[in-house]
Amino acid sequence: MLSLIRLPRVFTVHQVPKAFQEDSIISGYRHPRSSATDCILSLFQLTNETLNIWTHFLPTWYFLWRLVSVVLIQDAWHDAYAWPLLVFLVSCCIYPLASSCAHTFSTMSTSARHICFFFDYGAISFYSLGSAVTYSAYVMPDDWVNSTFHKYYIPIAVFNTIISTAMACYSRLGLPFLHYNHDTIKRFPECPKPKLGQLIRILSFAFPYLFDNIPLFYRLFVFAGEDANPLHYRHIALAFLTVFLCATHLPERLAPGRFDFIGHSHQLFHVSGIIGTLFQMQAIETDMRLRRQWLSEHSAPITFLGTFGAATLCITLSLVVIYLFSLSLLWAPSMKTQQKQKAKGRD
Repeated sequence: MLSLIRLPRVFTVHQVPKAFQEDSIISGYRHPRSSATDCILSLFQLTNETLNIWTHFLPTWYFLWRLVSVVLIQDAWHDAYAWPLLVFLVSCCIYPLASSCAHTFSTMSTSARHICFFFDYGAISFYSLGSAVTYSAYVMPDDWVNSTFHKYYIPIAVFNTIISTAMACYSRLGLPFLHYNHDTIKRFPECPKPKLGQLIRILSFAFPYLFDNIPLFYRLFVFAGEDANPLHYRHIALAFLTVFLCATHLPERLAPGRFDFIGHSHQLFHVSGIIGTLFQMQAIETDMRLRRQWLSEHSAPITFLGTFGAATLCITLSLVVIYLFSLSLLWAPSMKTQQKQKAKGRD
């Protein structure tokens, strides 16, 4: 039966449009106008995207299992203290799933590629908010609890996630309807300065991360009076490793073509990010358990608005941002329409 399945052909970097090319990746590209079936079949052949997909798709199921366990076994719905953990676990399920879907279907067309990664960026931003919600509830330093910073921490985190999504989307094509090229068939070329676009994208995710982790950095590196959870150190180390891999494109930049299928920076970026998330989840659960009694006596009660309300607002506004950036792509004039317009102009 497997011999009857014809796997899609793969291409070299010179055979695909610039929008699909990756730095120092020479081979293993899928057809830039693949069908949805071809995209799914490509999961079972070795391309330069295969491990990008599986390194995030498989962990999604683990985080989903953890979410279901918390809901059903710990009966978290009836315990407000567990609500921040639920928001975090939902974000841990969404961001790797969105990433795997983006990498799977990004070769259906140029516009599909951009829209897929718009959703990927929104999911990463939501994961940032999920982290902030748990840090506000379980990780905040003792002397910061109920402070002015603590009161405005979640609203600022929501604002940062929306700005993060918008800046990441902007880094690909610029502003919708203003910077997109509406006069040609190739109406949305890549940013003329891809390095600048990459820098904006990295900063758009680094800034929310740094802000969200201010309470944690204070506990670990400034206030020596609190016990340091080693899992937090591991999570921070892996977080900075993911940024390093994303910014440097190592190791493939040292040997273009050698790491096209296995071992290039984006695969390592996915693996380090997922392991970092796992350490983060374990560290949060440890703080949640050990600090419960003290927090219940000194911290303000956890509310629906500060947990699920903030998450809902973040998702809604991020979808609005993604819609605005995607709308002008979806309005692309078809080839036949353009040919008719040209024919009328000649007449």
